[in-house]
Amino acid sequence: MSRLLQSYLQYARGEVPGSAWALLRPLSWLTGKLSSARDWMYRHGVKRSMEAPLPVISVGNLTTGGTNKTPFVEYLAKHMVRQGLVCGVVSRGYGGVSRTPLVFRNGRAKRSAVGDEPLLLSNKLKEVVVAVSPDRFVGTEYLARCGCDVAVADDCFQHRRLDRDCDIVLVDATCPFGNGQLLPGGILREKISAISRAHLIVLSKVDQVTDGQLMEIERKLAQYVPLSRVFRSRLRIAQWGNFESGRLAPSDFYPKDKKLAAFSAIGNPHSFLMTLQQAGVRVISSAQFKDHHRFTPSDLNRIAANALRAGACGLTCTEKDTYNLPSGWKPPLPLWVPQVETALEDEDRFWSYLTDCLKPQLVVASNGHGEDAIGAVVAKKLKARLPDAQVVAFPVVGMGSSYRAAGISVVPPPAVTPSGGVVKYRFRDLIGDIRAGLFGHIRAQISCWRKLRYALRTPVCVGDSYMLLHALWGQGRSPLFVATAKTVHISGHMKIERWLYRRNTRMIWTRDDATRQELAENGGSVRFAGNPIMDLAEQVPSMPSLWENGRRILVLPGSRDRAYRDLPLLLDALELVARKAPVSAVLVVASTISTQRLVRAASGWHFDETGSVPSLRKNGLTVKVFSGEVSQAARGAEVLLGLAGTANQICAGLGIPVVSVDEKGKRVQKKLLAGSEILVPKSPVALSDVVLGLLDDPQSMEKMAQIGRSRLGSSGMADDLVNWAAEHLGWERRCQVWRSLQEKREETSKDVGENQ
Repeated sequence: MSRLLQSYLQYARGEVPGSAWALLRPLSWLTGKLSSARDWMYRHGVKRSMEAPLPVISVGNLTTGGTNKTPFVEYLAKHMVRQGLVCGVVSRGYGGVSRTPLVFRNGRAKRSAVGDEPLLLSNKLKEVVVAVSPDRFVGTEYLARCGCDVAVADDCFQHRRLDRDCDIVLVDATCPFGNGQLLPGGILREKISAISRAHLIVLSKVDQVTDGQLMEIERKLAQYVPLSRVFRSRLRIAQWGNFESGRLAPSDFYPKDKKLAAFSAIGNPHSFLMTLQQAGVRVISSAQFKDHHRFTPSDLNRIAANALRAGACGLTCTEKDTYNLPSGWKPPLPLWVPQVETALEDEDRFWSYLTDCLKPQLVVASNGHGEDAIGAVVAKKLKARLPDAQVVAFPVVGMGSSYRAAGISVVPPPAVTPSGGVVKYRFRDLIGDIRAGLFGHIRAQISCWRKLRYALRTPVCVGDSYMLLHALWGQGRSPLFVATAKTVHISGHMKIERWLYRRNTRMIWTRDDATRQELAENGGSVRFAGNPIMDLAEQVPSMPSLWENGRRILVLPGSRDRAYRDLPLLLDALELVARKAPVSAVLVVASTISTQRLVRAASGWHFDETGSVPSLRKNGLTVKVFSGEVSQAARGAEVLLGLAGTANQICAGLGIPVVSVDEKGKRVQKKLLAGSEILVPKSPVALSDVVLGLLDDPQSMEKMAQIGRSRLGSSGMADDLVNWAAEHLGWERRCQVWRSLQEKREETSKDVGENQ
C-alpha cells in the first residue's frame, strides 16, 4: 500500500486529527446532500424499490469495507440451511468483470468473472446457490428460479432498488464511523442517521475494543435505533488451512508463538493482525494492500523476501486473499490461512428478532366507501390464502367500516369529511373538507405511513391516482394497483395518469378489458381478471325473507353525508309509486351511515324495531331498513331507486334496472352504465313516473338488465390479485419460510424448557 493511500486512510478512519486531506471536506458535504436526496427519492417513490420473489435478508454497512460482512453472510446462510431451507446468496461481485447475471454452486466460476467474495462463499457453502448480478433484484429472480426459499444479499444496504425483508447493518467496533465524514473525506457511505433504516445492528470485532468503547458506540447508536436491536459479534478461527497447489487444504497447524509474515488486501488489515495476535501468532512483518487487490508475482516475491529476511517460518493471509493470488503461484514458505467464522452473542434473541422481521405484513389501502368494500374483499382473501401473514387496512377516507366488519385491523385514525372523499365534481365540496380538517387528516395518515415504513410488503392500493400517490409518498414501494376510478367507457385515463401508472406500479388490475388495453398500450404491466366491483357481489347469499308481496323496489340513499338529505326525496317517490301499485321496499343502509340519524331524516315516518328487520312505516307503506350487504338485498329486487355510486353499479351488474337523478356525478356514472340506468330530474314525481313505467314494461327491464350485466362484467379480480401476489411477489414463500423458522424456534424453546 502506497504511503499516499496510507495517509488518506489514516485521516478517513479518524486515526490522525488533522491532515491536508481535510480539503476534501466540501466534497463530503456534497456527498451528504446527494445521499440525502437519493434517500428522499426512495422514501417517496421517485426511485423505485422492488420486492423480490423470495424473502431477502440484507447484510451491509455504513462504511467502506472491513466490517466482516462476508463471514456474517456465511453465518446466516449456514443457519438457514440447518433449518432445512434452500438458501441463496446474491452479490454484486466486486472485482468481477461480468455485467450479466451469473449463477453457480460449489465454486464453479472464474474469479475474474464473479469476484473474490462470491467465489469464497460458494466454496464454503456447498449447498448454497450464489448469484452475481450488478442488479441485485435480478439476482434474486434467478435464485427464485433455482428453487431457493430465502436469499442473503451481500453488501446491499445502499442498494435500495432491491426491497428487503430484514436489513442487517454491521458496524466495525474498532472503527465504527471513521472521522465522521462521508466519502471522499471519510469512510461513511451515507449519514450515520441512515442506520435507522436497519432492522438489526451487529457490532463486529467487539473483542478488539474495551467495554467502555463499546458502550460509547452503543450510546451513539441509541440515538437512531433501540438498543434491543443491537447485537455484538466477533470472529473466531474455526481451523487453519495450508495453501498449496492452488487450493486450501485442512491443516493441524498450531499457531502459538509461530513467526509468520502477514499480508492482506482487505478493508481493515489492522483487525486481521489483531486476530492473528489473539491466536498467539508472532507477526514479524506485514504488508497491506487495497481491498480486493489482485496480487502480482512481484508483490509476492517482495513479501516472501521480507519474510525470509525477518526469519519467518511461514506466511499468512486471509482466506479471501487466496482468491486473489496469481494462478500457479507456489509460495516459497508455507502459507497458513486462518479460516474464520462469526461468533454472535445472544444468538437466540437475534434469531427471534430476525424471524419476526420475516413475518409478512401486508397492507390494503383505499380511498372511498366503495373502494374500502373492494379492499375488504381483497384483505379477506389475503388472510384466507396466507393465514400466517398479518393483514392490515389503510383507508384514507372515512372510518374504514368495511374493513372492521370484515375483521381487518385499521391503521390510520378516522378521516371523516363532509364530502366523503368525493370533491372532483364541486369545488365547494373541497373547501368544506378543508374546513373540516382535511389537511390534518392527511398529516396524520402520512405519519402512520412513516411508522410502517420498512416493515410492510408491497402495498395493495384500491382507488385512483391520489391513492397511488398517497401510498408512494408514504411507503416508497411500487404498489399493486386496482384502478377502480376510471374506465374507457367513461373518459379513460389522462396521459399523465398513464405515465404515472406505468412508472410507479408493480401491476395494475382494471375494471374491464378495454381499459386494460388502453393502459397496456402505454407500456404498463396490466391485468384484467374481472370487475373488482362485482367481487362485492360474489358468493353473497340472497335474502328472500326481506321481500314481501308487491313490486320489489330497492332504495339506496348512498354512503356519504348527503344520504341524510336525499332520503326524503326517495321516500316521497316511493309513496307516489305505492299509490298506484303494491310495493315491497327495502332500504339498504351503508356501513358509513348512522341508522339512527338516517331514520331521523325520514320526517313523518314511524321507525319500527320490533321485527327481525326494522322498518319505516307511513300510511300503510312499509320500507324495511337493512344493514347488510347491498348484493344480498339486490338479488330479490326488480328496480333500484338509488343515489349511490359503487352500490348502483353492483346492482346494474346483477341485472337490476337503475333509476337515479340527473346531476353531474350521475351523468358521469351514466357513461359506464349506459342503457342500464335512467336519469330523471331531481323530483319525487319524475322518479316515481319512471319506476312505474319500468314496472309496467318487462321488455325494457330485461333489456336494461342485459346491458348492466354486459357493461359491468363478472367477478374474479380479487382472487387473481391474491394468487398473483402470492406467486410473483413471493408472499406465499415468505409465509412458508417464516412458519418453518417459527416452528424450529418453538421446538428449541420447548427442548430448553424440558431440560431445565
